[in-house]
Amino acid sequence: MSRSVRTRPEGSGQALSEAYDTALLDLDGVVYAGGSAIAYAVESLATAREAGMRLAYVTNNALRTPDTVAGHLTELGIPTDAEDVITSAQAVARLISEQVPQGARVLVIGGEGLRVALRERGLVPVESADDDPAAVVQGFGGPDLPWGRFAEASYAVARGVPWFASNTDLTIPSGRGIAPGNGAAVEVVRIATGAEPQVAGKPLPPMHRETILRTGAQRPLVVGDRLDTDIEGAFNGEVDSLLVLTGVTDGAQLLAAPPQHRPTYVDADLRGMLGGQPDVVEAGEGGFRCGGWTATAGADRLELDGEGEALDGLRALCAVAWTAAGEGVCELDGGKALARLGI
Repeated sequence: MSRSVRTRPEGSGQALSEAYDTALLDLDGVVYAGGSAIAYAVESLATAREAGMRLAYVTNNALRTPDTVAGHLTELGIPTDAEDVITSAQAVARLISEQVPQGARVLVIGGEGLRVALRERGLVPVESADDDPAAVVQGFGGPDLPWGRFAEASYAVARGVPWFASNTDLTIPSGRGIAPGNGAAVEVVRIATGAEPQVAGKPLPPMHRETILRTGAQRPLVVGDRLDTDIEGAFNGEVDSLLVLTGVTDGAQLLAAPPQHRPTYVDADLRGMLGGQPDVVEAGEGGFRCGGWTATAGADRLELDGEGEALDGLRALCAVAWTAAGEGVCELDGGKALARLGI
């Protein structure tokens, strides 16, 4: 992927499952939602695997172990081994191991996923700031994590112990709605100490490095639903990305995406991995065409003409909005055009 500013979604004459050797897939909002498989996910992933694409599942959730995640995916009908799962707990454990001695004690504020990852790197999890830890690591601990754990972290960090965080996602989806994520818990310790942690998870480089080291991917494709973690992580790693619209990102957010949040490809769901991607071409006078749709920039709004596949219209609108933003026109309203597409 070029680091030049992306001004339109790209096309591909090849199926993405053939053009890339490994899919680095986010989980929640991409493969499942609320614990259940998203429509077309199981079948699409099976077809991509049969075409020779390796599937790796990359999650910022440090609570669950790779074995647990693999078991859940297998139950959903997606056969998965623990080696196919990469977590932010693994990424942060490697980061810590590069800065403290082998066998060092690490104060854990989080769940079993962190403890397993630390032991894998030859580190010793401990529970108290009085256990002489060489580092503090903080990861999502679930809704039952006691408040006193944040105090324990604060005591150690205030003494100058290096502080690490698996990720800083402020929220996490649940079956009942949006709940506070590890980033909210990190803020508690930050407020108490004034310190800043080293962070490993998406969209930062340690997480991308971990996925490449564990998968050996030569031509990876990041597949996600979040612009600020999945797509920005691909941008930081200088690899291509596919945004699927089965999770948190809607059309308006995509049109307004800054350069680091613009995906290489856009599709409705994981079926987008199985075919090519249509070209978005210039249509004169600042307009762009994709399929049967032509998008242009009016005085204060994006305008859309034509008919056909709604996603083609969205791709054309992205090209106009991203180009206009680069020219300083940042307040174009795409609401009416998106409503016409039903997006």
